Amino acid sequence: MTTVDLLVIVSNVIIYYMLYYYFPFSFLHFTSVRSINEVINYTAVDCSVWFTVAFTVDRFVLICCQRLRAKYCREQTAAVVIATVSIMFCVKNIPLYYAFEPIYIINNVEWGAHFKPDYFILPGWISFDWLDTILNPLLPYFLILLLNALTVRHIVMANRMRRALQGQRNAQKSDDPEMQSRRKSIILLFAISGTFIVLWMPYAVFFLVSRITDRFYEPDDYTDPLLIAEYTGDMFQLLSSCTNTCVYALAQTKFRENLKNAIIDCPLQQYQKLNVDLIEEQPPEIFELFPDLS
Repeated sequence: MTTVDLLVIVSNVIIYYMLYYYFPFSFLHFTSVRSINEVINYTAVDCSVWFTVAFTVDRFVLICCQRLRAKYCREQTAAVVIATVSIMFCVKNIPLYYAFEPIYIINNVEWGAHFKPDYFILPGWISFDWLDTILNPLLPYFLILLLNALTVRHIVMANRMRRALQGQRNAQKSDDPEMQSRRKSIILLFAISGTFIVLWMPYAVFFLVSRITDRFYEPDDYTDPLLIAEYTGDMFQLLSSCTNTCVYALAQTKFRENLKNAIIDCPLQQYQKLNVDLIEEQPPEIFELFPDLS
């Protein structure tokens, strides 16, 4: 998840927005390079979203499916899922390379890239566009909400049974580590599903409104509300690729402890090591003048 989210930021923000605008006459403006970068962008975003779905499925099986847990929650299964998702979306986004055409042709060199007019007219491209949006983010919306709801329901029912076995009074007075762990799981699930739904909502709304009303923006009119809506959706979509990894990592107690130790201990250890190295480099005569150094 971290690797794919980093690829999303590199391909979308660094290459597409920063290098593209700050180096206007570089090879990045060639139509073929722009088309390849668009394919990489779509693939990275799709994999980022579906790795989140795969992680949600893994947590659902781990918590709710006791019989399937031993067979599914393994490193081999994770490797197969990661490889399958990556290959599937790489193949799925290859047709996008042929959906773009050059904006300018100068000395037989194609510059820039934008969608062909046929992309919005031909039934094949329209179906591909709807399939792309169904796979990301509409279907992930449904799966994440459904699986998280079932997981939270299972945790709540297990908590009720645990209170009944322990006794309501004892459960309220004592700090049950199992109950605290389940409470953290619920908070984590709501945080992940909430951030994903909120940050992808502008993109989903823009797609549905533009397709249902059959309205499209003018690419050169930066005051067009539809253009502003699409850029806003892209911004929140990129932000979504950053939040999931941070939420998953910060929710883990061991990660927070290691991060705290890295911030506090490392500078102190480096300072002590520096002092020791400086003392060892001094000539023996100095210890006669300053006995405390020895």
